[in-house]
Amino acid sequence: MPNHSETRRLPYTARQMYDLVADVESYPQFLPWNSAARIRSRRPIEGGEVLEADLVISFKVFRERFGSRVTLWPEALKIDTEYLDGPFRHLKSAWTFRDVPGGCEVEFHVDFEFRNLILQRIIGVVFNEAMHRIVRAFESRAAQLCGPRLP
Repeated sequence: MPNHSETRRLPYTARQMYDLVADVESYPQFLPWNSAARIRSRRPIEGGEVLEADLVISFKVFRERFGSRVTLWPEALKIDTEYLDGPFRHLKSAWTFRDVPGGCEVEFHVDFEFRNLILQRIIGVVFNEAMHRIVRAFESRAAQLCGPRLP
């Protein structure tokens, strides 16, 4: 099953990066292969909020919708995502954000497996590059929205 972990040090605050990643509805504006996003529901929980969201992923001839449960932990600066329905057998991701001198540290982890073996094989070939492109897309979005870097 493909998985990817990455830690990046960025010249923004942990709150700025958390807010950017928590804004699921904006993903189609900047994330590669994400052609649509819709929030199904929102509900508060102790210490956070749970969103159920649909994302549409378009890659070559494939176009798939999947649902996920996104748990936002604003005080802890964490975001956890679990798979609900769609083309995956399994999908989990986690983001953590921590202020450090000169900016923040962002940790990202994802693991998933597609039900469709053909799609799994296609993604497997480009998986690491795809994950790096997604992380770079968040970095570019931060530069665009958050303005000048921290000193």
